[in-house]
Amino acid sequence: MLFSLIIPVYNRPDEVDELLESLSQSDFKEDFEIVIVEDGSSLKCEDVVRKYDQKLTISYYYKDNSGPGNSRNYGMEKAKGDYFIIFDSDCIIPKNYLTEVTNALQENYVDCFGGPDKALASFSDIQKAINFAMTSFLTTGGIRGGSEKINKFQPRSFNMGLSRKAFEASNGFGNIHPGEDPDLSIRLWELGFETRLFSNAYVYHKRRIDWEKFTIQVNKFGKARPILNSWYPQYNKLTFFFPSAFIIGLVVAFGLLIFNRDRLLQLYFAYFFVLFLVSSFQNKSFKIGYLSMKAIWKQFYGYGIGFMESFIKVIILKQKPEKAFPELFFRK
Repeated sequence: MLFSLIIPVYNRPDEVDELLESLSQSDFKEDFEIVIVEDGSSLKCEDVVRKYDQKLTISYYYKDNSGPGNSRNYGMEKAKGDYFIIFDSDCIIPKNYLTEVTNALQENYVDCFGGPDKALASFSDIQKAINFAMTSFLTTGGIRGGSEKINKFQPRSFNMGLSRKAFEASNGFGNIHPGEDPDLSIRLWELGFETRLFSNAYVYHKRRIDWEKFTIQVNKFGKARPILNSWYPQYNKLTFFFPSAFIIGLVVAFGLLIFNRDRLLQLYFAYFFVLFLVSSFQNKSFKIGYLSMKAIWKQFYGYGIGFMESFIKVIILKQKPEKAFPELFFRK
């Protein structure tokens, strides 16, 4: 089986350098190819790719900007492999990654898999705090950390595998972003393919993000979910409503203070105190524990507000998603 590693990139040559350097250290004994798709970047990574010509088998393609999903599809169309592995450009790959994937596929083959993400010690404190928010079982990010059902897993496209057969049957990613990865997973289920979590096939996800960008990102995640629910109502889950319920509950908690009732607000303080302790212990840093509380608040607030706005427009008012949220759809 030939693996083709598909990496879309937009104005991130330094990230590509780190990613390719990590892949050059791979302990995998078989051949694999790397397909870099430059998505209309003004800051190209072609010179960086050239540095690794002697170490790795790499193809480089430049195309007009059309978004990450379409760029992944483009890369898979150009690739030679039987099985595609998709990374974001801000990932660093452990040297045993491909070996772990091979072992998992040999043990129980599946046409689509996803893996979790972790943080390296060299990441910034904010990156570690955001990683905690996105991966901890105590937050909505637990699905990225591996707590979602292993045999009904919706892979995330920063660390995802897809067979050529599944790609050709599904036509790959759709034109919503974010949300293109759960959309693809559900369409694969509808076509009879299985998806699964490979717990040991993790990547180090170096999210190049600040607080403002993180809030915008999770807000878009929240907006995308009701759209997916409208397309695939049979896969709707009560847990999708939790961040919005969290925000509404907090407003109610402050409102109850008028009546000298603070029990609900105390529960919120207790929850964040537990998050602070767990993150501080896990990261061995009180500072990261504090920053994690900030990241989780932004995660709940951004996602929850986005979800409620989308729910009202798409589910209640029956607006077309492309008209209600044109920023979530890239051109094909």
